[in-house]
Amino acid sequence: MIQTKFQNCIEVCGECAVFCSQCAAACLNEKDLEHLKKCIQLNLECTIICDAAVKVMSIDGQLSTELCKTCADICERCADECEKHADMGMEHCRECAEVCRVCAKTCKEMSAA
Repeated sequence: MIQTKFQNCIEVCGECAVFCSQCAAACLNEKDLEHLKKCIQLNLECTIICDAAVKVMSIDGQLSTELCKTCADICERCADECEKHADMGMEHCRECAEVCRVCAKTCKEMSAA
């Protein structure tokens, strides 16, 4: 496999996409879906943007830096929302928020480099 200058960010974004997908699926199994709509929506958006970032960075795409900035933004939004539910005991949201924070930090660093 070709190693790119984005390799670490690719791995972190890939992991974040998986955690966000799993969190969305877990949220759908909770009893009160009404208060989880925003969380599920942000999880899905975060998954899509992280996946896109992985694909663009893997080819050293010209918009990799810009996509990393967008990825950092959605990861922060997703983490903020998940933390609200983590405070109510939802472990999947706590785990997702942690991974999103790491991804946001990594993407910010990558886009600033």
